[in-house]
Amino acid sequence: MNKYKSIRLFHGKVSYLTDKKSLAVLCGLLAALSFSVLLSAGTGQLFISPVNVIKALFGIGNEMEKMVIVSFRLPRILVAMMAGIALSVAGGILQGIIRNPLASPDIIGLTGGASVAVVSFLAIFSDTNNSLTVSIEWLPIAAFAGAAITAFVVYILAWKHGVAPIRLVLVGIGISALMQAGTTMMMVLGPIYRASQANIWITGSVNGATWENVNIMIPIILVLVAITWIFARTLNVHVLGEDIAVGVGSKIQIQRLILLLIATGLTGSAIAFAGGIGFVGLMAPHMARRIVGNAFGALLPVAALIGAILVIIADLIGRTIFAPLEVPAGVFTAAIGAPYFIYLLYKTRY
Repeated sequence: MNKYKSIRLFHGKVSYLTDKKSLAVLCGLLAALSFSVLLSAGTGQLFISPVNVIKALFGIGNEMEKMVIVSFRLPRILVAMMAGIALSVAGGILQGIIRNPLASPDIIGLTGGASVAVVSFLAIFSDTNNSLTVSIEWLPIAAFAGAAITAFVVYILAWKHGVAPIRLVLVGIGISALMQAGTTMMMVLGPIYRASQANIWITGSVNGATWENVNIMIPIILVLVAITWIFARTLNVHVLGEDIAVGVGSKIQIQRLILLLIATGLTGSAIAFAGGIGFVGLMAPHMARRIVGNAFGALLPVAALIGAILVIIADLIGRTIFAPLEVPAGVFTAAIGAPYFIYLLYKTRY
């Protein structure tokens, strides 16, 4: 028991047993995330030292530096962070309920469904002045609706006396290919000036993020992540296999549907404002699993922090390394994720 620490709240009414190693890893990752935020906020055409970045965040210091950080850089950093958290937790959920290390929002079609919905939204509700005719606040709802409809179709097509994980993956791959075709079709049929914007968005970019986007994303994603953490024990049981889960009294089909809806909400919320950033939902849970093991109580928060750091660093590289040109963050996550995916395929070939 020396390796565990008991956390008690509200005079012992709420208690939680945590692994000391996982707690240390979480603290280390929180420090790494803070460093990534400071580095990203201070780096650009105007370099700002970490000390001055901290001053600007507290509303003191040079007015020019405060405007650059607070008005331009901080919103895109927060959108990148929340997108990384959402996609990582969604990937962890899917790997848990499907019991397949290759599962992710990209693989089973959730990303594709949200992409079709958002590109359709941009094409349908744009006027000749290249502006939206409806509020941007409807965008996450459109993304969630697209991901939810896709998840429902995948779930129904995979149903046969219950939903088997392997059927869910195979049907998801087929639906994902169909959604990619639908996205391309909407880009062709939509206004020409939206095609290039949609193409950059599909790759995954947080360029142009605003505080309005941040205010919409943060409450939705934090609430869904908190609910997911409550379901951590359920995911631990699911990983043991369907027979054991049913044997210990789990309502496995209902729980699987609820978890799939949570993953859908997280994916849709991330994609609505950060675009189709690929492979984060695949890589981050794997990295977390290698560091803290398979228990989802530790795996989910560690994966969330890893995903946030990955997307923030990818965005930082994209906007600085080829300046004044800006490369979408999704290009760099794909550059890392594609070889990692091949490596996982090779490792799990038996």
